[in-house]
Amino acid sequence: MRVWSLERAFGLDNLELVDRPAIEPGPGQVAVAMTAMSLNFRDLVIVTGGYGPSLKAPLIPLSDGVGVVEAVGPGVSRVAVGDRVCPLFFQNWLAGAPPHDLFRGTLGGPLNGVLAERRVLSADGVAKVPDHLSDAEAACLPCAGLTAWSAIVTEGRVAPGQTVLVQGTGGVALFALQFAKLTGARVIVTSSSDEKLERARALGADETINYRTDPEWDRTAKTLTGGEGIDHVVEVGGAGTLDRALNAVRVGGTVSLIGVLSGGKAEVTLQKILMRQVRVQGITVGSRDGFDAMARALAQGGLHPVVDRTFGFDDVKAAFDHLKSGAHFGKVTVGV
Repeated sequence: MRVWSLERAFGLDNLELVDRPAIEPGPGQVAVAMTAMSLNFRDLVIVTGGYGPSLKAPLIPLSDGVGVVEAVGPGVSRVAVGDRVCPLFFQNWLAGAPPHDLFRGTLGGPLNGVLAERRVLSADGVAKVPDHLSDAEAACLPCAGLTAWSAIVTEGRVAPGQTVLVQGTGGVALFALQFAKLTGARVIVTSSSDEKLERARALGADETINYRTDPEWDRTAKTLTGGEGIDHVVEVGGAGTLDRALNAVRVGGTVSLIGVLSGGKAEVTLQKILMRQVRVQGITVGSRDGFDAMARALAQGGLHPVVDRTFGFDDVKAAFDHLKSGAHFGKVTVGV
C-alpha cells in the first residue's frame, strides 16, 4: 500500500510517497481502506516541523479521514466489513472527561496518521458516519467538525435566540456557523474578505464584519447586540484577537478558545474575565460519544460540511500549499 511519510525529517520537501506492506487486523482491530482525508492547520504545523521536538520521524501525517472497513479482527462487534467510518482524532478518548494521557493518542502525531491507502486501527478508535455525506465531506468531521460541535453544543450549550460570533471562514469556523444556526442562534461572522463574508451569509450568517476595514470589530459586534454583548465567541485567532473577543462578549458570556492562528501567548486584562464573570473554555476536539452525537445531528439536519477543494492522492504537497495560502473557504481535502 502507498503512504505519505516524513521518512527522515520534517519539512514539506521531506514528505515522501512510499510503499509499505499491508498488515491484517489483530484482536480488537479493524482495517480501513481510506477514501478521503482532510487537512487541518495542525497538520501543516506538524509537517513543516513547527510542533516541537517531541514528534519524531518517520511519521505518517494527517488526523482526519474516512474509509470503508475491509476487515475486522477477532472480538470486533462495534463495526462490520462494509461500514463507512472515520478514524477518531483522539484514539483514547471514548466518553466522559478527557484521560490524563490524552495527547499520547492523537493521530497524525505522535501516532501515525491517515495519509495512507489503508490503516489498521483499534475498533474503539473509529466511528460510523452519516450516509448523506460524500467521502470528502465525511473526512472533515473528526477534528474540525467535532471541535466546533464541542464549542457550540457539548461545552458551549448555545441556546435558541443567543448570539454567536465566529471568527473567520476556515473549517472549524464554518462548522461552528452551521451548528450555531442548527441550535437557533443568531450568528455574526468576521473575515478579512468581503467575498468570503458573502459566502458566509449564503450559509446562514445573520451579520458579517470585515475586520480589515473595521479593526474595532469588537465594538461593532457589541453594537449589533444593542450594546449587551455577544453570548458566545468562537475564538480561533489566539493572541492577536483574544482581548477583542473579551471586549465583545457579554457579562456572563462564554469565549470558546479553539485556535492560536495569531500566536499562542496573549496579554489579557484579567478584569475583563473576573469582573464580568466571563467563562473562557478551552476546546480540544472531543470524545467518541461527542462524535456520535454530532453525526446524529448532521443526519437529522441534513447538513453538509463546506469543502473548498479536493486534491488527488498524488498531489498532497499542492494541497498543503493551498492550505498555507489561506485562500480556501472551508476544508481542503484529498481523495484516494
